[in-house]
Parts: sequence; structure tokens; C-alpha cells
Amino acid sequence: MCTQEAFQAQRGQLVGLLVSGSLEGFESILDWLLSWEVLSWEDYEGLSLLGQPLSHLARRLLDTVWNKGTWGCEQLIAAIQEAQTDYQARELSSCWDPHSPHPARDLQSHRPAIVRRLHGHVEGVLDLAWEHGFISQYECDEIRLPIFTSSQRARRLLDLATVKANGLAAFLLRHVQKLPVSLALPFEDAACKKYMSKLRTTISAQSRFLSTYDGAENLCLEEIYTENVLEIRTERGPAGLPQKSPVTLGLEELFGTRGHLNEEADTVLVVGEAGSGKSTLLQQMQLLWASGRDFQEFLFVFPFSCRQLQCVAKPLSVQTLLFEHCCWPDLGQQEVFQFLLDHPNRVLLTFDGFDEFKFRFSDRERHCSPTDPTSVENLLFNLLQGNLLKNARKVLTSRPDAVSALLRKYLRLELHLKGFSEEGIELYLRKCHREPGVADRLVRLLKATSPLHGLCHLPVVSWMVSKCHQELLLHGGGSPKTTTDLYLLILQHFLLHASPPDSVPCGLAPGLLQGRLPSLLHLGRLAVWGLGTCCYVFSDKQLQAAHIDSEDISLGFLVHAKSVVQGGTAPLEFLHITFQCFFAALYLVLSADLSPSLLRQLFSCHGPHSSLLARLLPPMCVPRSEHQEGSTAALLQEAEPHNLQITAAFLAGLLSREHQGLLAGSQVSEKALLQRQACARSCLSRSLHKHFHSIPPAVPGEAKSMHAMPGFIWLIRSLYEMQEERLAREAVRGLKVGHLKLTFCGVGPAECAALAFVLRHLRHPVALQLDHNSVGDVGVEQLLPCLNVCKALYLRDNNISDRGVCKLVERALHCEQLQKLALFNNKLTDGCAPSMARLLSCKRNFLALRLGNNHITATGAQVLAEGLRANASLEFLGLWGNKVGDEGAQALAEALGDHQSLRWLSLVGNNIGSTGAQALALMLEKNVALEELCLEENRLQDEGVCSLAEGLEKNSSLKILK
Repeated sequence: MCTQEAFQAQRGQLVGLLVSGSLEGFESILDWLLSWEVLSWEDYEGLSLLGQPLSHLARRLLDTVWNKGTWGCEQLIAAIQEAQTDYQARELSSCWDPHSPHPARDLQSHRPAIVRRLHGHVEGVLDLAWEHGFISQYECDEIRLPIFTSSQRARRLLDLATVKANGLAAFLLRHVQKLPVSLALPFEDAACKKYMSKLRTTISAQSRFLSTYDGAENLCLEEIYTENVLEIRTERGPAGLPQKSPVTLGLEELFGTRGHLNEEADTVLVVGEAGSGKSTLLQQMQLLWASGRDFQEFLFVFPFSCRQLQCVAKPLSVQTLLFEHCCWPDLGQQEVFQFLLDHPNRVLLTFDGFDEFKFRFSDRERHCSPTDPTSVENLLFNLLQGNLLKNARKVLTSRPDAVSALLRKYLRLELHLKGFSEEGIELYLRKCHREPGVADRLVRLLKATSPLHGLCHLPVVSWMVSKCHQELLLHGGGSPKTTTDLYLLILQHFLLHASPPDSVPCGLAPGLLQGRLPSLLHLGRLAVWGLGTCCYVFSDKQLQAAHIDSEDISLGFLVHAKSVVQGGTAPLEFLHITFQCFFAALYLVLSADLSPSLLRQLFSCHGPHSSLLARLLPPMCVPRSEHQEGSTAALLQEAEPHNLQITAAFLAGLLSREHQGLLAGSQVSEKALLQRQACARSCLSRSLHKHFHSIPPAVPGEAKSMHAMPGFIWLIRSLYEMQEERLAREAVRGLKVGHLKLTFCGVGPAECAALAFVLRHLRHPVALQLDHNSVGDVGVEQLLPCLNVCKALYLRDNNISDRGVCKLVERALHCEQLQKLALFNNKLTDGCAPSMARLLSCKRNFLALRLGNNHITATGAQVLAEGLRANASLEFLGLWGNKVGDEGAQALAEALGDHQSLRWLSLVGNNIGSTGAQALALMLEKNVALEELCLEENRLQDEGVCSLAEGLEKNSSLKILK
């Protein structure tokens, strides 16, 4: 029995149930309701409007049924159950009189069974109906529109028979009775089963191994795959409002119900920086499906690479895309494709590397036919919007810079892949090196060398560290500090691997580089050409045009591109996009005929017919220049901004004084090399100065504030790659800014090292805001050198634990300028309380401590209270969203009774009851400084509130009580 009240109370769950499947499932429910006459024909027409979001139709159905009373509500529940049974393909009752005197009524009363009978035979029935004159050619064409599945075409034919009085209903009632009964499930069709088996086998073989650089070794993905930090993208909320920490998901939760941006959309987007593990995540996902361990709600999975798709020149249809560019059915191509169209909710498509797709997303050209060909970009864009294969799930990966606000309109969910956690780095290295002692030594090395440890949160860097473990463990001159150092190390590893034993000295000596100079220049020229033409996979013809020979390929930097399509020669691609950028930078340094003006173009410019910084910063006084087509300058003008940023940072690192001796043995003269170094230094310094000068003037009476513009982090990283103190000092000379805001900027440990390298030379104290980034404990350690110029440090939502905070406090005790610390939304526990208490008791000018939304209990609060007793300067204390309880509140209240400076205290959401409230009331009787007390989301009850009221009678300072 389902009452209207119970029905209304479950409305949210019912909406979720109705929209959780496909439109096919919703229409099956309408079939049952029509056949039972719960819905009138007018009701049905209102619920069958084309183009309406499924959630709108579901809510309208609930409203319609609720208005019909308890009986209607019960019938809807029964219809949902019947539709689910129907989906499992129980044969429906088909006992109707083919010569009924009321054919239209019988078509409606037996509608679910008739739709099932018609499924798979609509085309033939339409032809017969047209031949007998029951329907026109126009009506046939309308029903046959490719946007409809077979079941939807069957329903439209029945709908037409209901309104036509020319005998069509009687014809259908007689003819459908003669159609063969399908006893098998649709996906138990022989062709579908064989195709599904072939697809699983193909994808399993494709996904099982990670190929290494020399092709001689294969790493089993299952043995080394390590979970990355995958978070639901946090929307930027109103400033100052306490927010919960972002939700972290496991890979198996990718299609869960949390964090949806648009319930009607089908596309899940995974964003992450270059090297964060996006491609490997998709490979693991495909392997889990192919091996039957997860994602089994999908019968078919189709993986695609955007860098390979963009090479397709001829028009494509959905069928061509799936079959010719993924996996071809051996039999029954039309039957298989029709099944995919009829059951899109059982289909998953993945598109890797959208940032490498040279076409920018647009929704201007709509394409809804799965059989008509169109351009590859139009096909992909309409798949992502849901105009094609609506209800099929699509997973898209991309670097953040390539995702536009327009694309975000069509996303169901956006996830941020942040790379390895500290635990993930160690786990990955132990999986790669199972021999005794090697992993232990590598882990100890990383923990002892913070800059290298900070780089390793990117899985591609962890892989490089793993490959170069011998060089790192035997390295006598210190470990790599910068990304350029690390890529030069792996260059040495590859060159030594490709050289005969004992033919070259150990280490990356000039002789080793000079001996392979022709190959390096060939690879570099190919890399530049690829960046300029947005080409990342290279055919034999393109390799020949770039003079790439077998010796160049044997170095191992070019590997076979992965493709599910069997047969033919697989094109080659660089190991990773960052390697392509590194070789492009190497070419720009080693090329004999390079003009210094080209470096100015790279560092100062960007955009078609403009410079890199002109896309990122206000236009600079650099005249527009036209370059010969195909020249290096012309290619750099056309390259994607995010790739040029990586290239420019590598270029800065290669031109550092540290690597001057290495490059001296190349074909570039020492004079030319010095000119390039001077040009790069000048461009970087000038660009940063222009960036600072673009900051609007301060509001009178307020400190000057700067929110990082696009490209600021890149400029700082480039300065860091050059490792020149004087250049960093000159870059920030004269900068007078009171507040530097770098929220949502993708700042990780490596960026923290760069920021500290530059900002420590500021002459004026600054409030540094790094909320909503990926700083972590390692990043905190990297920031310590610049802590003495920080008057405030904001680190909200940065995955920081007690270990990082303890190191931070240890340094902060010796930093006179630091007065404010915000650490809410992290992973802090009672373990950090002693350090915090010491900070409060020792720093005489400390003003604000915010520790909200962490895991501090009564024990930690009691320790903090000891620090507060010795403190005479704190004005703001935020402990919302912890678990201090009554005991913690009592300890804090006792410590704050005589406090002379605290003006704001937040204990929101701390499970404080009447006992804690009584202690706070006693505090209010004595405290003469507190102006605002926040106690929402506790359990004070009447007794606690009465106690507070009594305390307020003796208090004259409190202005706000929440």
C-alpha cells in the first residue's frame, strides 16, 4: 500500500530512480501506465515531448500520478517494477484478439507486449503499412529518424495508429500477432555476444602492459598501477564561508551519484596536469572492464585517443568511428550497431587527451544522425553534448587549460586528478623495485631531498626516478632540483643505454651529447614541428620528412602509439608530451642558426601571430612579425599555449649557468650560447615586471592585492629552472603588494619550491594565499625558505597533515613577520596541537589561527588551551568543524576567561552540549575582549542557551552571538 504522503516523501528517490536509466526505461514505464489507463492520451502526449530533459519529464510524471490519488501512486510503483522485469526480457503476455472491434483500444491495453513484438521488425512493418496506403512516405521518414531507437520507432508507429482512423490500428493488431517472438535477451544475440567477446579480448591485450622506452620490457599494469588522488572539482564558493574538504573518489566510483553538475549530461571529465596519470587511469579502467572486475554495467567499451582522432581527415559517422577506428565486428554489423543505438546506456566511450585535440570545442553545429558522416571534430563535440548516443557514458581527459566554460555546460561530473600522494609515491616505487633494498634506498633518498620529492607527485616523474634509480643512488654531485635536471638525467640514461659498453664516460658529459647530436637535432626538429602543427603521432611519411632514421628511433624516445585498430604499421609518438616539449627546447638551444629574437618570441609572445605572453598577459610592445611558413618561428606561433609553457620552462633550465658546460661542446658557439642565456634572463625578468605592473592600484586605506594572472606560475617556474639568485632578486625588486592570491592555481610541491625561490627576495612582507591547491606536506617544506617574508599564510584545502604543520611551526617560530595562519580543510589531528600551542605561547605578535574542518578532539583542544594561557596577542581563533566536545570547550573557555585580545572565536559544529555551553558562559562573565562567538551546529539545547544568557548579563563586550 502506497499512500500519497509516503509517495511524496519518497519523491527525491523516485526522481532518481526514473532518471537513473535511459529514456528507453522511462518510456517503458509510460507503456505500462497507458495500458492500465492510469494515463490518459493527453497525459501521455504531455510526457512524450521531444527534447525535454529526462528529469523534467520524471517530475511531471510524478505530479500527474500524484494528482490521481493513492491508486495512481500504487500503479506507478507497479509500472516501475514491470518495466524492470521487462528489461530483463521476460516474455510478455501476447493474448489479444487480432480481429478486435476496437483495435486502437487493444493496441493501448497490450502496448508493452506489442512494443516488444515490434522491436527489430519496425522497418518491415513500415514498408508494409506504406504499401497498403495506411501511412505516407513523410510519416515513414519521420518515424525512421536516426535519433530514435527501434523501440522508440515502434512506439511512434503505435502513437500514429491511435490518431489515424484509416485502419492502421487494425492492420497492426493483425500483423504484429504474426511476428516471431524473441525469446532471447537483446544482448544475447549471437553477433552481439561475439562482438562483445572480441572487444574485451582486444582491449585486454591493449591495456594489460605499459611499454617501456626500449620496447624490450613490458610492465604489467596490474602489478604497478597505483591509485592517484582523484577529487570532485570544488566550485569556488563565496569568500569567507567555511567549506567542507573536497570529496575524494576511488576509480570504481567514477559513475557514482556524488558531485553531479548536470544530471542530464553524459560526460565525465577528468582534468590533470601533464604527467598526472590521466592516460594510465583510463588504461586501468579499460583493463578492469575487459577482465570483468568492474564497470560491468557496460556491455561495450570503446577507447579513443584524441591525438589520433585529429589525424582522421575523412568524414565519420558514429558507426565508422566505433567499428573502423576501434574494433570491427566479424558478423552482423548492422545488428550490433542497432543494439548499440537501442541500448546506449550499456555503452561507454573514453576519449584521452582532449587538450591535444587541435579543434576547440563548439556547440554551434548540431549533428544528430548516427549514420550520416560528418567531420571528426563535429562528431566528437556532438557525442560529448549527447546529440549522438544520448545516455551512453563518455569519459574525457584533459589538461585544465583546454577546458572551456562552454564545454563545462555539458558535463555530468568534473574530477581533478592530482597525481600521487606521498604514500602513493612510496607504494609505486616499491611496486617497481621488488628486489631487496632498492626501494628502501630510493624512498630514503626522496625524503632527504625535498625538491626531487616534490617533483615525484607527478607519476611521469616517479617513473623517471624509478628508471634512473642507479644514477640517483650513485650520484655524487647531488640529486636533481629542477624538472630540467631530471629530464637531462633520463636523457643520459637513454643515451648510455643505446651506446656500446665502455664507449663513453659515466654521466652526461659533453662528449656523450656531442656523439648523439645529429639524432637529438632530428628528434628536436620533429618535436617543434609537431607542437606547431598540433601533431603528436607521426606516420612513416612524416618521420621520413623529418629525416628520422632507425638510429634516431633506437634511442627509445619514440614509441609505437597505442591503437585498438588491428593491422597496419602503428605510428610513432614521443614517450610523453613532456618529452616532446623537452626535445623542442633542446632543439632551440642546440640549433646553430637560432636567432635570439626567437627566444624573445617564445618568452614574450603567444597566440596565432602573437607571442606566448600576449595570450597570457596584457599585450607587450613587441611588433607583430610574419614568418616563413614551416620555419621554427612560424611553428612556435601556432603551438598550443600549455605546450609552449612547458617548452619555455625547459629552455630556461637548459640555458642556466649550471648546464653551460654541458652545452659548450655542441655546435653552438660559446658567444651565441651566452647571448641566448642573456636573452632568456632579460625576457623572464621583463615579463615578470610587466606582470607586476599590470596589478591595479590599491584601494585607499587597503593593502595592494594581486590575484595571479594566467602565466604567473609558469614565469615563476621558468625562473626557478634557471636557478639564478640574482635573476630572482631582480625580478621581484620593487614589488609592493600586500596580498598575493594564488587560489585554484594547481600549485603543488614543485610550484611551492619555485615560489619560495623567488618570493624570498621580496623586500616587503606579503600575505600569501594558496587555498585550494595541492601543496601537501612536501610543498609546505618547500615553502619554508620564503616564510620570513610572509605576514600571513593561507593554506586551506591542501591535504596537509600534522607532519607538514609541525615543520611549518618550527620555522614560523623564528619568523617575526608571520602573524596569521589558516589551515582549515586539511588532515590535522591532535598530533599537531603541541606545535600549535608552542606557536601561541612563544610568538608575541601572532594574531590569527584558523584550524577549521580538521580532526581535532578534546585532547587537542586541551593542549591548545595551554598555549592560549600564555598568549596575549591572538585576535582570531577558528576551530569550526572539529570534535572538541564539552571537555575541549571547557578547556578553551577556562583559558580564554582572562584573555585580553581575542575578538573572534568559532566553535561551530563541534558536538558541544550544555556542559560546554556553561563553561563558555562563565568565560563570557569574565572576558572583556571577545566580540563575536559562533556556536552553530552544536547541541546546546535549552539548558545551554539559558547558561549563555546568564553569562551575557555580565558581559559588555560581545556584539555577535551565533
